[in-house]
Amino acid sequence: MSDTFRLSEARKGAAGIIVRVGGHQREDEHTAELERRLLELGFVEGARVELIHEGLFGRNPIALKVDDMRVALRRHEAASISIRPEAAV
Repeated sequence: MSDTFRLSEARKGAAGIIVRVGGHQREDEHTAELERRLLELGFVEGARVELIHEGLFGRNPIALKVDDMRVALRRHEAASISIRPEAAV
């Protein structure tokens, strides 16, 4: 998966396909809950994601288009999601 990167590293306009949710950090109760919430919001493998806005301070939060839905996340939450750039699809 060398062509993948964490969604938290993306810049405005970046788009790709989700290849993995979770598994980047040590597993504890907090990360398991975050992974569950992300899955419930539609961040599932195979979904198309596009970064459509970055906040002014520290580029936080970020606004994302996930398939046909808009979602805002903090960058540390987005670090749990790996994507493959759309050009590589």
